[in-house]
Amino acid sequence: MKKLRILLADDHPEMLSAICGVLEDKFGEVVETVGDGEALVEAAQRLKPDIIIADISMPRLNGLEATRVLQATVPQSKVIILSVHREPVYVSLAFNAGARGYLLKRTGLHTELPKALQCVTAGDRYIGLGVREECALSDGAEV
Repeated sequence: MKKLRILLADDHPEMLSAICGVLEDKFGEVVETVGDGEALVEAAQRLKPDIIIADISMPRLNGLEATRVLQATVPQSKVIILSVHREPVYVSLAFNAGARGYLLKRTGLHTELPKALQCVTAGDRYIGLGVREECALSDGAEV
């Protein structure tokens, strides 16, 4: 996998640090970290990263609204949502907004995030562990 230019958005500095620790130059360069949705949109438009990893619950503009804006302004950047929300409605809203991946913060970032990066950069969608089970239980279909 080529080295990716990655933009991170989360309003919790500890989470940003943890994600940077997982990436550790193995997958690419973290070009910037931001703490709110408006800063995310500005940084993405300026930097045009390959991958954007964003939380849903952020101040000034939530991650879902930011993803909608990003799809219109930097469609080449692929968004992966990293959230505490495991309910199927959030997963649907994220994919409808244009996200290419969705995983939970509580799952093992060391295994889940690399898988998500590989799938998304290959042009596929990724739904993380915990989310898949919740979606399957909610609609009776296997995911």
